Amino acid sequence: MNYMDYEEKYFDYLIGKTLIKIKISKDERKILLKTTENETFEMFHEQDCCEDVYLDEVHGDFEDILNTPILEAEEITNSELPKKNVRDESFTWTFYKLRTIKGSVTLKWYGSSNGYYSETVGLFKILKTKNK
Repeated sequence: MNYMDYEEKYFDYLIGKTLIKIKISKDERKILLKTTENETFEMFHEQDCCEDVYLDEVHGDFEDILNTPILEAEEITNSELPKKNVRDESFTWTFYKLRTIKGSVTLKWYGSSNGYYSETVGLFKILKTKNK
């Protein structure tokens, strides 16, 4: 079994980086980002018992942010937009915007919980993969 060593980064750490690959997991709970500097990042939320966080929508075209330096990497949260499920006790919409000279992409994430857990994703730099 493989596991990762991660280092959490603020989303604006991507400013100045050049992405060469973006891959969304099939369950839409992780996004893999690779840079020209051979760095690999994952955006995800470590799920706990009473929460659910997933990628809801992608606005824009990934081609507009690949192979061109990132000029803007912004995170915006909003709890005033409508919730997706009336049973959600607490919820957060989080928008991650990446912009280059060619265009921009916004990753729209939705998180819900019982109110005691985090509802956002993090950006994690993969330091190394280990076999266990």
